[in-house]
Amino acid sequence: MTQVFNFSAGPAVLPKAVLQQAAAEMLDWHGSGMSVMEMSHRGPEFIAIYEQAETDLRELLAVPVNYRILFMQGGGLGQNAIVPLNLLGRAAQPATIDFVHTGSWSGKSVKEAKRYANVNVAASAEANGFTAVPPQETWRLTPGAAYLHVCTNETIDGVEFDFAPTVQGDVPLVADMSSHILSRSVDVAKYGVIFAGAQKNIGPAGLTLAIVRDDLLDSALPICPGVFNWRAVADADSMLNTPPTYAIYIAGLVFAHLKRLGGVAAIERTNIEKARLLYTALDADDFYRNRVAPEARSRMNVPFYLRDESLNDLFLAGAKARGLLQLKGHKSVGGMRASIYNAMPIEGVQALVDYLNEFAGR
Repeated sequence: MTQVFNFSAGPAVLPKAVLQQAAAEMLDWHGSGMSVMEMSHRGPEFIAIYEQAETDLRELLAVPVNYRILFMQGGGLGQNAIVPLNLLGRAAQPATIDFVHTGSWSGKSVKEAKRYANVNVAASAEANGFTAVPPQETWRLTPGAAYLHVCTNETIDGVEFDFAPTVQGDVPLVADMSSHILSRSVDVAKYGVIFAGAQKNIGPAGLTLAIVRDDLLDSALPICPGVFNWRAVADADSMLNTPPTYAIYIAGLVFAHLKRLGGVAAIERTNIEKARLLYTALDADDFYRNRVAPEARSRMNVPFYLRDESLNDLFLAGAKARGLLQLKGHKSVGGMRASIYNAMPIEGVQALVDYLNEFAGR
């Protein structure tokens, strides 16, 4: 098989060991005679898969006992509606939601939230082209807001929070961690809600994780659909409807794989080294440019631009010929983007760095 390195922002690269295990178990999971795809989600075989996945994720993130882990559908974009539907019931009406606007995904969250409540953009990086996280001392927060929403890693813009925001009073902090969950240590107790689409750092598209503090499970608006009501999903152990069973199975394999590697602390050290290697190459001269402020650069998503953008197609063709795939930047911002998630080996980053140097030299 041809060796390739997949830098897609999502659906994204998965650990080879996980794919090999899934292939070996495809037709017969642990002597059951069934593929996981064929199992009843209420049968003992799949319940065992689900329970182990939930246990391993709780261990990896050190999730406190007063938080529920929910396996849901709808993606991160779906949670942009599910979050307000589940939290606005706790706030005096008309409610206000605070946002920090740091890029494309927090912008989508703002747009969706306006369907359900007043929105206060407490801080925005739009004026500087989404190249930094606004300093927290500049945020104009609303006293008694329903919650504060942040996207802690902007997949498109390559901006990452290197701190956990603080909130006023009992305002819950909600974080979209879709593109960097499990890549770095997180103090879950500082957040009321963490959600993440799985297709970047966890598993296949179709699965969404929501980690919700217990006291926030009963704040849904009456119009919240039952299948998206966190309390209902929690009470049913994520089996209120048929969950994305195969995606949960793959996620569970990924969680076990991360534990074998030494857990989140170990993978974070590797991610720091991968990011350092790539940013050092991009900063070596002015042939390539990364526009993000150094203190806000994402370890997971690295957008960059060629000084002469007429060479973009030539660059991408050469990269593909070398097995370096999915480097074209998002259509909304152009340029290039290398997503170097947990499953991207350091050898893949080194191969990209070697090509960057070769192409610039030519």
